Amino acid sequence: MENTKKRGLFGGFLNFVERVGNKLPHPVTIFAILALIVIVVSKLFEGIEVTYYNAREQADVTVAVVSLFSKEGLQYMFNSAVKNFTGFAPLGTVLIAMLGVGVAESTGLIDAALKKVVLSTPKAIITYVVVFAGIMSNIASDAGYVVLVPLGALVFLSFGRHPLAGICAAFAGVSAGFSANLLLGTLDPLLQGITNEAIKIGGSSVTIEATANWYFIVSAKPTCLQAAP
Repeated sequence: MENTKKRGLFGGFLNFVERVGNKLPHPVTIFAILALIVIVVSKLFEGIEVTYYNAREQADVTVAVVSLFSKEGLQYMFNSAVKNFTGFAPLGTVLIAMLGVGVAESTGLIDAALKKVVLSTPKAIITYVVVFAGIMSNIASDAGYVVLVPLGALVFLSFGRHPLAGICAAFAGVSAGFSANLLLGTLDPLLQGITNEAIKIGGSSVTIEATANWYFIVSAKPTCLQAAP
């Protein structure tokens, strides 16, 4: 009776979260609202200056808030929109991953894979499978958040479990196991480039390979586990 009550309370909490989430605006609407807030805030704090130390230039740099609620600000937003998207490193990976997911969904590959997982995975270990898949999704960098989280909800729903619990399991696997992959992921060459640039700033000619982060994770994880109380 006590276990049933606990499950009922947890299920009620998940249902409450689901109802609140369903009342949120469309993501496009949320993006537009946040963009408008940024424009208004830039107007309110126009002219305020901040000074910080730039390690690359090795000097103090002063920047001022520029209002986007002006002719020049509007021109800047429209003229730099493409550059902002193409200059954001994780965006290209996610777009390519989503194109692949779209093709896989249209051809029925995702449905077939989902059925295979559902039919071949015992109910007792489905949570472990979803979490492990979340860890391995780091191969596609941040795409695990976009692809696997809703997929975890579908898998749990097919087993008669609450889909939000599947979202939590997939999110936990992707987040807690981020970069702790059995294979090299897209994050490894990204960190390689950042590290090599930092080494150049320090005046050294030494360079590292993309496998450096993978070896570091392999050696660091057991050490962290041993140090944990």
